[in-house]
Formats: sequence, structure tokens, C-alpha cells
Amino acid sequence: MTTEADAIHAAVRDRYAEAARAATGSTCCGPTGTAPGLVGSTPYASSDAEVLPSAALGASLGCGNPTMLANLRPGDVVLDLGSGGGIDVLLSAHRVGPTGMAYGLDMTPEMVQLAEKNQVEAGVTNAEFLLGTIEDVPLPEATVDVVISNCVVNLSPDKDAVVREAFRVLKPGGRLAISDIVLRRGLSEATQQLIGLWTSCVAGALVAGSYEEKLRAAGFEDVSIEPTRVYEESDIVALAGDLVADLPEGTDPEGIIAELGGTVMSAFVRGRKPE
Repeated sequence: MTTEADAIHAAVRDRYAEAARAATGSTCCGPTGTAPGLVGSTPYASSDAEVLPSAALGASLGCGNPTMLANLRPGDVVLDLGSGGGIDVLLSAHRVGPTGMAYGLDMTPEMVQLAEKNQVEAGVTNAEFLLGTIEDVPLPEATVDVVISNCVVNLSPDKDAVVREAFRVLKPGGRLAISDIVLRRGLSEATQQLIGLWTSCVAGALVAGSYEEKLRAAGFEDVSIEPTRVYEESDIVALAGDLVADLPEGTDPEGIIAELGGTVMSAFVRGRKPE
């Protein structure tokens, strides 16, 4: 992996290790204390919250509800890419039942430890958390019915590897059902190079058309991207405290906000591995 990719991985790992230690209600696209209801707002039903430990909810760093999107069935084997504190893995385990299995994969040791703690508190036995990267999934080929993810693929410096690995571990007919940050148009090169914007789920996001191309190139069919919310400048301003803190000296924060407004969106991303 390149030095730049290593730097992105390290920055993301540090940010999410901090979130795991804090186990607060922070959102995916901001640090501890970011106002709720922005990019990280996650639509979980009250019935879901009732079966989860408070620490799992507190470390929820997503931008959607992939377990709702995935239409999980009893007996399914599920893999969550970038499982964090385990909220989507634990919900998936409940939905697939005792004949199914839910795996969570995360590269941050603190998050894996938090997820395992949450699993014990929730009394869930049909789940397992793995330490590793989403570019190199430690599972055999064709062993998973559904791959989910919640605001994580955008953080990867090698998204081609991510979608190839998702395709590899899916069984024939298996489904990809993820929530992610997607761009409506490209960002300037200067913005893309800002590590702080990578860890805020912005600079690393793909343009929708490019996302679809990568999925089809990996072999997926029935590819679709469904926007769930577009973030305007007023939404981005609410994140500006975090963004400005991460910007290098001499960077124009107003220019960055203007570029991001109307460009960033939360979306459901779907695909299917051919039979």
C-alpha cells in the first residue's frame, strides 16, 4: 500500500479509536460533540434501540440503516464492512436468527474490543468480530449472503479492492446493501488531499457514476444508487468547526464549504452477484 494510503488508514484509525474510547453519540462525519441530525443521522427504530447496549448506540458512526436496506432473512450470513461498535452486526444477528451468522470487520482494535463488549452485553451468540481491513477481508470466497456497510467505504483509499473483496466473499446471488456518502460531482484536487476531510467522510467519497462503474467492473449486477439526503451549504456549515480544525494553514474554509454544499449526499448503494 502506498504511503498516501497508509496515511489515510492511520488518520481514519486514529479518529475512530478516539470515538471508540469516548463511545459517545458522535456521528460518522464529525468528531465527538458534532451536532446530531447531519450526515451521521441514522434512522434506527426504537425497537432496534431496545436490544442494543447504550455503548453500541453511543458509538454509532453511520449515515444510514443498512440492516433495513438489506432485507435480511432468517439463516442469512451477513458481513458488515467497518463494523465499528457493532450496532449493525448485532441488529443483523437478531434478524438472521440462530440459523444465521453476522460478521463484523474493522481495522481499529479499540472498535473491535468495544463491539465484543457490546456483543456480550446484548447476549448475542451468532456474531463474530474480525480485525482487518475492508480491502483484504479475512473470510473465504463465496461464504456470505449479504454484505452491508454504514458510511465506511468512502473512507477507503482503495475502493476497487473493497468492491472486489465484497464480490469475492458473496455467494452467487448474494447482495450488496450499503449506506454511504456519495458525491453528486467531483471535488477539486486540493480538497481531496485534505486528510481531515477523509476522516470526515467527505473527500474520500466517490461520484455516483464512478461508484456504479466500480461495482459493475467488479461483476455486480442490478447496481443502483438511491440518494437519501443532499447536504446544502447550511448543513456543511454545521460541520465547519471540525473541518476548519483539520484544514492546513492558508486553506480557505469558505471556499471548501461552498464546494461541498449541494455536492455531498447520503445514499443507499445496492448490487447483486450473479447466480
